[in-house]
Formats: sequence, C-alpha cells, structure tokens
Amino acid sequence: MSRRDRAWRATGAALILGACSAAFAMEGSALVLIALPVTLLGLTLVVNGKRVGIAVRAERRGHRHTAEAIHAQRLRRHGRRDRPQT
Repeated sequence: MSRRDRAWRATGAALILGACSAAFAMEGSALVLIALPVTLLGLTLVVNGKRVGIAVRAERRGHRHTAEAIHAQRLRRHGRRDRPQT
C-alpha cells in the first residue's frame, strides 16, 4: 500500500470519526441526517483508498467513457459487431 493510498484511507477514517462524533453530540436533532452522507463518503474512502480520487478525476476530466471508446474502436477496426452471447 502506497503512502498516498494510506493518506486517502486515513482521510476516510477521519471523516467517519468526525461524522459519528458529531452525530453523537447532536443526538435527537434533525441535523444528524447530514452526518450520514459524510459517514458513507468516509467508508468509501476507507475501503477503496486512492481509487476514489482517481475515479473522481476521471469523471471531472471527461474520461469516464474511455474504456467504451477503446472497445468500440477495436470492434470497428476488426469489422466485428457487438453481438450478445447466447
């Protein structure tokens, strides 16, 4: 695990701890619902690490369809059609 990956995971753990402690402090308040998405974001960072950052950057820069575009180009180059497997 790289240093950057550990940093992303530590950030996720900090988000979880912060959101849970804030929810515990605001017990009975409707503002506790704000802590749930923050906790889920932190859990995602803890589980996936730096891949979350890579995915966010790819989405922002318009690379989300790169794999589909490469696959479509290969199909066009080889004259194949995308047929469903039966």
